[in-house]
Amino acid sequence: MKRTGAFPTILLLLAGHSAALSQPALAALHSIPAFPLQAIGGAQITANAIAARPVSIVGPRGALLGTQDGRYEAWVFPWKIFTGMRISVRMQDYPVPIDVNAQAAGIDVSPAATTITYSHANFTIRQIMLAPQHAADGTGVVVLYQMNAVRPMTVTFSFDPAMQRMWPAPSDDYVSPQWVATAGGSGFYILHMNFPQHTAALALPTAEPGILPPYQERAKYWPLQFVLHFDPARDQHRYYPLLIALGNRSANSTPAALARGLAALNGAVESGYRDNARHFRALLAKRMRLESPDAQLNAAFSWAEVAIDQLRVETTPGHREEALTAGFVGSGDSARPGFGWYFGRDALWSLYAVDSYGDFRTSRREFEFLFARQRADGKIMHEYAQTAALVDWGSLPYEYASADATPLLQMAADDYLRISGDRAFIAAHWANFAKAWRFETGHVSADGFYNNSQGSGWVESWVPTMPQQEIYLAALDQQASNAFAHLAAATGHGQLARAARARARRLAGLLHREYFEPAQRFYAFSRNADGSVDQTPTIYPSVASWDGNLRLADSGAMLRRWASGEFSTDWGARDVGDRVSFYDPISYHQGSVWPLFTGWLSVAEYRAGQPLAGEASLRQNAELTFAQDLGSVTELLSGQYFQTLGRSTAHQLWSSAMVISPIVRGMFGLRWHAAAHALDVTPQLPADWRRAVLHNVPFGDGTVTLSFERRGAQWIVTASGPAAAQIHIESGASGAQVEQGRLHIPLPAVEVSLAHRLPPFGAATRQMKVLDQRYANDALTLDLAAHGGTTATLMVHANVPGLRLRASGAALGAPTGNGRALVVSFGPGAGYVTQSVHLAW
Repeated sequence: MKRTGAFPTILLLLAGHSAALSQPALAALHSIPAFPLQAIGGAQITANAIAARPVSIVGPRGALLGTQDGRYEAWVFPWKIFTGMRISVRMQDYPVPIDVNAQAAGIDVSPAATTITYSHANFTIRQIMLAPQHAADGTGVVVLYQMNAVRPMTVTFSFDPAMQRMWPAPSDDYVSPQWVATAGGSGFYILHMNFPQHTAALALPTAEPGILPPYQERAKYWPLQFVLHFDPARDQHRYYPLLIALGNRSANSTPAALARGLAALNGAVESGYRDNARHFRALLAKRMRLESPDAQLNAAFSWAEVAIDQLRVETTPGHREEALTAGFVGSGDSARPGFGWYFGRDALWSLYAVDSYGDFRTSRREFEFLFARQRADGKIMHEYAQTAALVDWGSLPYEYASADATPLLQMAADDYLRISGDRAFIAAHWANFAKAWRFETGHVSADGFYNNSQGSGWVESWVPTMPQQEIYLAALDQQASNAFAHLAAATGHGQLARAARARARRLAGLLHREYFEPAQRFYAFSRNADGSVDQTPTIYPSVASWDGNLRLADSGAMLRRWASGEFSTDWGARDVGDRVSFYDPISYHQGSVWPLFTGWLSVAEYRAGQPLAGEASLRQNAELTFAQDLGSVTELLSGQYFQTLGRSTAHQLWSSAMVISPIVRGMFGLRWHAAAHALDVTPQLPADWRRAVLHNVPFGDGTVTLSFERRGAQWIVTASGPAAAQIHIESGASGAQVEQGRLHIPLPAVEVSLAHRLPPFGAATRQMKVLDQRYANDALTLDLAAHGGTTATLMVHANVPGLRLRASGAALGAPTGNGRALVVSFGPGAGYVTQSVHLAW
């Protein structure tokens, strides 16, 4: 953090006081009558405040990033204005100073605002933080304080001025604060930089300045302070807004101009909050919504939509574009608030979720943002900082550092086309897609696969050396070939479409021949230039199942290992197995858990007919919504203990996206083909669900609602809503039929369900794992693994009444209204041991 320089600071403070005496006082700012906060759909989280856990409030033009004890830093993009906001109280006739942040008791998170409540025997203070959707130029965040108290008190707000541009742009050496008096005895601070066009103003209506050391005092750092005198008889039904205005040119950096900006913001606080509430209410009303028997899963789905939407950030200067940022967490003493800038691959992986819930406008904006930065040879950007326009960004090694955004562009665009039916958009940008395709197919190994010579694929470090051609990139290349073939066919480029389709077929076979290791029954991590392979077992082959057009042959043993304790923790999937010699659970690429990987794995498990394993992975991601930065999902966690890594970006874009995609594309099995008016529905819903509804499923220009009702040994799927008449519902499930406009999907006579919950923070992996499930000849066999000497309970559900059910390898309980308990005892042994359970009827 840049400390304030004492000598220039004092001169400016003296100048500020002198100026205030010689000119008419600026208009006073006012506290405002308290207005009610609104509930928004099912998206409301109320919890006890846990001091060290992160909090992020992000909007298009600013962010408040802190912890649940109420300390925070404030950003008006791309500037960090201040850091370390904290509060203390002195009460009348109570001669003990109170650290208010130590009294943080509760947190209420809503899409429109987050509230931290401080509770003391004498007072309650509510800190309401919001990032307006339509902030005026030079603003981006607001904090409201509402206080109630038994007796009058003096409340001191202390903070450290920063005035740092976001990485990598340089900032001045120090901040020079000035107090500017206004009418009514209050005023505001101006934070000056060396250059007059860079300033910020901060105000708390009716507050006085805190420590103002005179020029004669020895040089020393002091925090800036607002001192507020609160009288409960007069003030308790009012909000005191902390107002922040940024001056980015000389004309709006004068005291008078900044005062006008603060006054405008002061008058717009309530309308800004109501605008936020309207925005998120409309988002949740218009976009896809899950209605299932699991209220927490429903809420996690809605929160994932909100968390993604909150990461739309406008570019600076000028606010001419808007794109998805990778994620945010507090920056501490640095100028890097997590990954709060623009990434190609992060956004493209996340557009699958955005398309799933129908926010096509965000998808188009993202594509256009990437096209504007596409390299002349066709490569798609990897990384673009919020301050890239202020430095020689092209001379730094970041913009095109990774290779995978280029194939991901074709894949994400094909997904957009299949759901939206928007051929016009693809045609309008055909030159960009064709140029990216030429780059991808022009940078291949001797075998024809796109490779790592054009940047990293997934890993940015590896033991013993960086790979030459990762299976991750090879699998993306194959799927991008299919995607480009569809884009080309849809826009009248038949010859290109045929060539790309043939390439996809050839690469599908080649992927197995080059990467499958028969002795390991696992797909290798990478191939080297000499043709040798790196046989490290990783999670990356799961990417091959993502688009649903490719299935790796002979992958059963690999799926078992992914579902086992070797890869599967109780909070997600490790990227490498824990038996690898260089496994490191707190590394970035050699053993940590990423919700992104867990999402890849969940989709792969569902598509391989392993819904119990797929559901376990899905729920691990969904439950993380309520575990840390409430409402969002973190970037990465330890592979050994349930805990996030210290630098994990708490509000991570693709982590929240990996709540939505496994639910929509795995559990509900949706696949769109808008041009053919076809919607494939192949669900693998939990056995204890009787009913579910997907509201507002996007399809072309309209939406459809899909209702799922269990009747005996089948699901009945009904489509309704504006687009239902134009859609042919079909299914890849064996025996599925459409009768009288409804889809009938056969179910097995017997199904099994199991509960999942995240463990306590700090726990190691202990939960049972489902390694395999398979049906044959009126029987179900489950291969399970758990720690030796433990027991686990599943529930058995009969879809056909009167079945005579027999179990081996487990004890079958008596029938109840929820099914029959199946108690599995695992034999002695260290670590995980396996047990097969056979159910016959």
